[in-house]
Amino acid sequence: MHDFVSIFASLDSPGIYLGWGAFQIQLGNLIVILVMILLFVLALFLPFPSGRKRK
Repeated sequence: MHDFVSIFASLDSPGIYLGWGAFQIQLGNLIVILVMILLFVLALFLPFPSGRKRK
């Protein structure tokens, strides 16, 4: 399993950091945050699955 993970990411090297002024974030964390925001927005706008309609 370790060989499979090491193909995609070198665990020995430091991460990739993005900076903008005094703000700095690691690329992996930024991707996780963006996916969470996307899922939140989708949950707001997608219709809620309805069950049986009441009479």
